Amino acid sequence: MANYPTAHIKASPEDFGKTVLMPGDPLRSQFIAENFFENAKLVNNVRGVQGYTGTYKGTKVSVMASGMGMPSIGIYSHELFNFFGVDNIIRVGSTGALVPEVKIRDVVFAQGACTNSEYQAQFNIPGHFAPIADYTLLSEAIKAGEKLGVNYHVGNALSSDIFYHADPTFNEKWSRMGVLCVEMEAAALYLNAAFAHKRALALFTVSDSLVTGESTTADERQTSFTQMMEIALETAVAMDRK
Repeated sequence: MANYPTAHIKASPEDFGKTVLMPGDPLRSQFIAENFFENAKLVNNVRGVQGYTGTYKGTKVSVMASGMGMPSIGIYSHELFNFFGVDNIIRVGSTGALVPEVKIRDVVFAQGACTNSEYQAQFNIPGHFAPIADYTLLSEAIKAGEKLGVNYHVGNALSSDIFYHADPTFNEKWSRMGVLCVEMEAAALYLNAAFAHKRALALFTVSDSLVTGESTTADERQTSFTQMMEIALETAVAMDRK
């Protein structure tokens, strides 16, 4: 716990709440802090990966960007869990729908995170580990989503290392297995949480559909996915009361 500050986070454990929201985009981190936190304070800005801490409904909570991809969230989540005393990380990101029932702007709760990544190879597990969300975080988030009246789905997501895949049938193969959506970070987050005996959950707002071709703009992705943000913050409050 004494390995701070790190090359990536210039802060101390007391600078963070027990729950950290983790969008990929630093500008989304700034948006959450400015629009939902009281007394928001910038606690990390190494490499422009903005991290803020403030209060939400009286609960100390933090938000910090992860960057894109499993190597990046792997670094930040490992350090927060193992060096900075963070207990819960909730990824709040965008995703592409793989099945027709998942619509633009719906919220997906990633109960599990399939992956084509070799990230788990480092743990030398004699088999294939199934990265899953923490059940307590998941159940509290679903309660919050129901109170907010959001259109949501619970199930498997795909964390892919590849955004532009050379195989044009790649998405179809995962869709056939009932995987709801594709993104690039959740599996590494879940693996790090499991190894550190901490809690993790990934929430996504559907930014585009790989079934219909519909999509949102970059500005919408940065600032308008507020229901997902509220769900994560309400979950942080619920966890603080346990």
